[in-house]
Amino acid sequence: MTVRDMLRPGMRGYLVPLAAGISLTVSAFLPWVIVGEYSRRGVPDLWAIWIAGLGALASVLATLSMITRKNSRHPLLVVGLLALGLTFLAWRIVPRAAEQGARTWAQAVAIADGVSAAAVPETHALVGSGIYVGLVAAIVLVCFGLTIVIRRAHTYVVSDPDDDV
Repeated sequence: MTVRDMLRPGMRGYLVPLAAGISLTVSAFLPWVIVGEYSRRGVPDLWAIWIAGLGALASVLATLSMITRKNSRHPLLVVGLLALGLTFLAWRIVPRAAEQGARTWAQAVAIADGVSAAAVPETHALVGSGIYVGLVAAIVLVCFGLTIVIRRAHTYVVSDPDDDV
């Protein structure tokens, strides 16, 4: 099996989920949360480990589909839906958890320094590029997987009803 065989017209479409799976894996290593001057990558968190694993799984499924010339859109749809759900939840939960952790850390430092803990300024966490790249890659995987569900309507040829032959 050569690369030329993998890139035959029927299997070129699997380059899309291959690129999306690689992007999903890379997104786990990009900054997920930015709190002030500090940016935090996703990898130490369990969220990011799952996202990296799902991205690797999507890449392997796409590569195996190109090698074996078998359709794997259903598993890619499931992997994409799981990745989309996890990245969406991470987008909603991780920045709030980072804000709370930064606030707790600042209060602990204020107490240790003998300053009133009420004087700690508010911190705001921003979502980093890793979550956005992960969301886009997961959406691409879901859209590719949905191509197996959404099919073109068949055009039926209606014969003449008076044809008695």
